[in-house]
Amino acid sequence: MKIALVGYKKQEKFTQGVANDEDTDLFNFLKGKGLNVIPVIWNDENVDWTGFNVAVIKSPWDYHNHLSEFLNWLNQLEQLNVKVLNPVEIIQWNSHKKYLKDIAQNGLPVIAAEYMDKGSDFDDHFFDLFGTDQLVVKPCVSAGAQNTIIVTKNNLKERTEEIGQLLKTEDYMVQPFVEEIKNGEWSFLFFNGKYSHCSLKTPKQDDFRVQHYHGGSISYPAPDTLHIEQAGAYLKSLPQPTLYARVDGVLINNTFTLMELELIEPYLFLNGNMDLLENYYQALMALIS
Repeated sequence: MKIALVGYKKQEKFTQGVANDEDTDLFNFLKGKGLNVIPVIWNDENVDWTGFNVAVIKSPWDYHNHLSEFLNWLNQLEQLNVKVLNPVEIIQWNSHKKYLKDIAQNGLPVIAAEYMDKGSDFDDHFFDLFGTDQLVVKPCVSAGAQNTIIVTKNNLKERTEEIGQLLKTEDYMVQPFVEEIKNGEWSFLFFNGKYSHCSLKTPKQDDFRVQHYHGGSISYPAPDTLHIEQAGAYLKSLPQPTLYARVDGVLINNTFTLMELELIEPYLFLNGNMDLLENYYQALMALIS
């Protein structure tokens, strides 16, 4: 069985054809288990996909900038009878943030959101709608806080002009700013639906972005079993099992509340830990055996 470990083409040269140290660790671990794993770039025209049995979607971190091409490529893999993990249907659903609306309709806690279609107008009615003085506006297809904007009543005029320009090209969503993000964003990792581990990403002072490249910090506290159970509930309504899932959210009144359900290319915080890599391997084998 030939397995593609799928990444993306970085601007700078990278080692062994994989996108980051986590991918290198995973690649080496799976090879050490005797699997025939090949690191590949999803949009490399020189790759012969007919030679693969399985495509593990690991780190195509530029997919959101090439969404149509990316989804077409996934459909082509299906037509070639390549088993895609995570499944194509789930990736398609997860690629546009309106999936959060579906989850909320299932009765699970999700940060409130409204959606603006491309070409629509942003105005101040969202303050009253959410009962807040601070809004977060972000693209419906994005990663890494790209084009995420904080809007207050003080900067409304200039932000409205900026958002108006962005709405000319893509859909956006509007949410109330959640103060609890200052306490950190929890990420619960599940492999084949089974809990593996978690991380806590905390923004730097006077910021809301938890990503490390925006100054955020990462820790690995022991989570409450209640919150693990609450995070796992978001996976139970999925139509198919997933090799990996990262459930990101905040604690509001001791209840886990979803911000993002990451099912396409999340960083997994494996950190070279053999136990966590083994969790991933066991999930992979269960889905391809």
